[in-house]
Amino acid sequence: MPSISVIVPVYQAEKFLHRCLDSVARQTFSDWELILVNDGSTDGSVALCDRFAAKDSRVRVFHRKKNQGVSEARNLGLNEARGAYVTFLDADDCYEFHALETLWNLREQFGTDASACALTYLWPDGRQEVQAQLPAGILEEEALREKLVFPLTGDRLTQPVFNGYSVCYLFSTEIIRKNHIVFDGPYLEDELFVLEYFCNAHSLAVTDQPLYRYFLHGESATHHYMADFAQIFSRFMERKEALVIRYGLEGARPQWRESSNWAGLLIAVGNEYARDNPKSIRQRQRAVKEFCQRPEMQTAIRTLAPAGLSANKQMVANLVRGKHFFTLTQLYRLKNRI
Repeated sequence: MPSISVIVPVYQAEKFLHRCLDSVARQTFSDWELILVNDGSTDGSVALCDRFAAKDSRVRVFHRKKNQGVSEARNLGLNEARGAYVTFLDADDCYEFHALETLWNLREQFGTDASACALTYLWPDGRQEVQAQLPAGILEEEALREKLVFPLTGDRLTQPVFNGYSVCYLFSTEIIRKNHIVFDGPYLEDELFVLEYFCNAHSLAVTDQPLYRYFLHGESATHHYMADFAQIFSRFMERKEALVIRYGLEGARPQWRESSNWAGLLIAVGNEYARDNPKSIRQRQRAVKEFCQRPEMQTAIRTLAPAGLSANKQMVANLVRGKHFFTLTQLYRLKNRI
C-alpha cells in the first residue's frame, strides 16, 4: 500500500509526457504509485506509458479505447488508487523533485486532512511567475471556509481570482471516498472537486514553495474553441447550486450566482472569439448576444456591476452591460487576428 497515488490523465501528450514522467520517477519521496490513464490517445503516448510501466513496478497503466475526458480519467484513477493520499498531475506539467516529500511531510507534521503548495506558471517565451493564493501555515475549519471555500463559491471576478486547481493539493483518499467526491465535466471540473473536498475537510497545511510547474501553451484544451460551452456551463452551475445548498454556503456570498454567471459569461465571450472557432464573425457576435440574453445572465448583468477585473475583462464587461456587441466583436477581431 503506497502512501501517495499520483494520478495522470494522458491524452495526445507525447510531446510533453517524458518531462512529466521523469519528474515523478526522480522524486525524493519514493513511497508512491503512479496511475496513468491513457484516455484514447492515438499518438506515441500509449507506447511511452507502457515502456515507463515496464521499467517500474510502482507504475500502472489503464488504457481506454475512446477519449472520455479528463474527469472520467481522473475518476478511474481514484477508483484504482491504493494510496492513503492522492494527488493529480497533468501530462503536460511536472513536479519539482521534492514536491511529494514536502507535501507528505507537511501533512504528517501537522496532522491535517490535506496539504497544498504554490505553483510556477511557465510561458513558451521563458517567462515565469510564482502563484501562491493561500497563506503559508495551517488553516482550520473557519479559515478554510474564509480563504478557500467562500472564494470558490462566490468571489469569481475580483483579481486575483482564486483558482481551484486540483493539482496543487495532496488529498485524503478516505475523505474522497467517504463523501463520494468525483470530477464531472470537461471544463471547470477542478473547481467543484476542490470546493466539495474542503467542505468535508477540517484542516489544511500550506507551503508557499512552488512545487508544481504549470506550463502554458497553445495546445491546452482551454485554448481551443468549445462548441458546447453553454451546455457545459449550465451543468457546472447545476452542480454548484447543489453543493451550495448541501453545505449551507448561500448566506456567506449572497450574490454567488451572479458572480459565477458573470465569470462564465466572460469565458463564453472569449470562447466565441477563439481563433479556431469555425463560425463567421457575424455568427460569433450573434452567439455572444444570445448567451447574454439567457435569463440567468440577464439577472447577473442587471444586478451586479463587475469591479476589480483585469483591464481587458473590465472592458469586455462594460461593453456587455452597455450592449455594445459590434464594438466588442471588432476589438476581439483585432486582438485575436480573426
